[in-house]
Amino acid sequence: MEVKEHFYAEDPARGPVDGRTSLAGTEYFFLGNGLVQAAVQVAAAAGATAAGLLIMDPERFGPKRAAPTFDPGSGLAATAVSLAAAGRTFTARPGAVRARWALECFFPKVELRWRAGPYAVAEELFCPDARTARLLRRVTVSARAGSGGGGSRVRLRTGLPGRSVEAGLAPSPGRPGTAVFEYRLARRGGRAAVALRVVPDAGEPAGAAAAWAGTAAVHGHDPLLDRFFAASKYQLRAAVAASGRQDGGIWQYNLEWVRDQSFIALALAMTGQTAAARTMFARLLDELVDGRGATMDSSRFRPWRESEFDQNGILLFALSAYLDWTGDLDLVAGRWRTVERTAAFPLRPDFRHPASGLLVNRREYWERHGGHGIRPGMELAHQLHVAMGLKAAGRMAGLLGRRAQAARWTAAAESLREALLRSPRFSLVSGGRFVKRRGLDGRVQAAIRPPAGSPLPREAPLFEPGRHLLDPDTSAVLPVAWEFVDPAGALARRTLASMEALWDQRWTGGGYGRYNVTSEADSPGPWPFASLFVARAAIEAGDMAGAARVLDWLGRVPGGRAAAWPEFYGPRPVPPYPPVGIIPWTWAEMIFVFVHHLLGVRPAGAAVRVRPRLLPGQARMEAVVPVRGARLELAVRRARPGETPRFVVDGRRLPYHLFGVAVELPGRPGPVAVRAVIPRERTP
Repeated sequence: MEVKEHFYAEDPARGPVDGRTSLAGTEYFFLGNGLVQAAVQVAAAAGATAAGLLIMDPERFGPKRAAPTFDPGSGLAATAVSLAAAGRTFTARPGAVRARWALECFFPKVELRWRAGPYAVAEELFCPDARTARLLRRVTVSARAGSGGGGSRVRLRTGLPGRSVEAGLAPSPGRPGTAVFEYRLARRGGRAAVALRVVPDAGEPAGAAAAWAGTAAVHGHDPLLDRFFAASKYQLRAAVAASGRQDGGIWQYNLEWVRDQSFIALALAMTGQTAAARTMFARLLDELVDGRGATMDSSRFRPWRESEFDQNGILLFALSAYLDWTGDLDLVAGRWRTVERTAAFPLRPDFRHPASGLLVNRREYWERHGGHGIRPGMELAHQLHVAMGLKAAGRMAGLLGRRAQAARWTAAAESLREALLRSPRFSLVSGGRFVKRRGLDGRVQAAIRPPAGSPLPREAPLFEPGRHLLDPDTSAVLPVAWEFVDPAGALARRTLASMEALWDQRWTGGGYGRYNVTSEADSPGPWPFASLFVARAAIEAGDMAGAARVLDWLGRVPGGRAAAWPEFYGPRPVPPYPPVGIIPWTWAEMIFVFVHHLLGVRPAGAAVRVRPRLLPGQARMEAVVPVRGARLELAVRRARPGETPRFVVDGRRLPYHLFGVAVELPGRPGPVAVRAVIPRERTP
């Protein structure tokens, strides 16, 4: 396998500063409805546009500078709003714009505030509906009290590369002036183009409000938690095109992975965005699985030895979970031949290790391969996800009356699980904790060394003197996060404890690296979605403080204000590597934190198990979660002194249990009220 497939020719350091994706102090707020995609850039870096706008076609992936609103010479400068009054012109200064998600609107809206001399400027950006490729930018100008402003006419201007539009206002004290700019995306000659005009102010968009009215909502009584959930829900939708396409790394990869998209489609289903989830799953099965049952990674199909067959298991597992959330058996039944091929592919004799029954390849979970020093062997994450997927496939086969397939796949899943956990010589457990990888001879592959002449960047830790260790690796906590093993058991505890070596390895300020930094083929730095792996496992293991530490870190780093995080934080050799972009998978992991782990909503057939938990210092949380057409109305709080923990389901009182309560769904639209009074927080 060629290591150069990871390389990238474009150098974003050339040209305007706005072309760089990892500008210091920059936040990106993503908006979109599948027909149009936008990123509101709020920058603090010198030379960058303080409040710029990238309008993109979600069906076409590309680097940041490929956005139709990006000018090769001036970046995003034309998209900024300027205000002219009394012979002076004002624009926002880098670092002087306050930006936030307007969460009180219950639909995706970004609000920017900045000062223009004697005036205060507020910008609101949103898609007015779910059916047109439009973005509106409402700009309100107010005379600041005591500033001497007001009473004179002002001109607002914004634009696109090579073109600007203006609107005249006459704000006065107590009477702001408002103008609305409409951006409309169109495709001309196979390329995306943006039209801009001034339109009347129609007030709050009824179409947007209606489109989001039935989706999940969480109120955690904590500004950080509320922002993380809502922004993840909103930006997941913005990342996915109407066709179901989704870039694995916005501005970074410009490629697709079945793994990422399966998790994203599941997260969409968990938040009530079922139509988008169905479109993604249908496309995954129709276009991203080939006739062999192999799945696409990096927008390509691999020879079997380089296959990421964990993706087969992830797709099957996520599809089965989608079925639980929606009851949409027709999607599965209508594409059963593809489901069969997806399940059969990892069971091919080519992948089978004769001595153990485990599955063999020469790529690891993070896509390192022979060019990095990975030898043929058995990867923990690959066994885990295939076992989970085969169990899910067996369950789906049973629902369709295919008993022989159900029995065969269920038995294969259990056999793989047994070998993974208990094979005397080949299990992926060593020293009482999960290990990442074993070789064909049964020895743990503890370290790697790239072959001589490797063209990988020599700046990477992988090329430093000394051993380059594979363990610990954050993928080892996934069996804990998904309750593949007992999260309260010794194996889970020891595996989680081993992760602490990955926190602040060669950096300060927090965050987990994806694995031992000595074997890092990229730059050292913490990874948001890998850190969320650990947070999710920590919740299942009862370490709520450990999970809170990750969420607190994500709130402090660049990207936390918008809840749009880059792949990792650290310097990167660009080129040859691509610039760091925004990873949509992280939003899916955040949704899992809230829905699967904190709220503990676990649908299964016509019932749903609810197992809620609260973070340290969190007294209560409310949520509305759509499940199979019903609306689960969940209220969780801690018990008061002397109060007995309990569940109350539609007025019926039930005893509290650590593992939650089973709730029968009504089989029709309507609310199901669940109140949970959980034990008081333990004091250290």
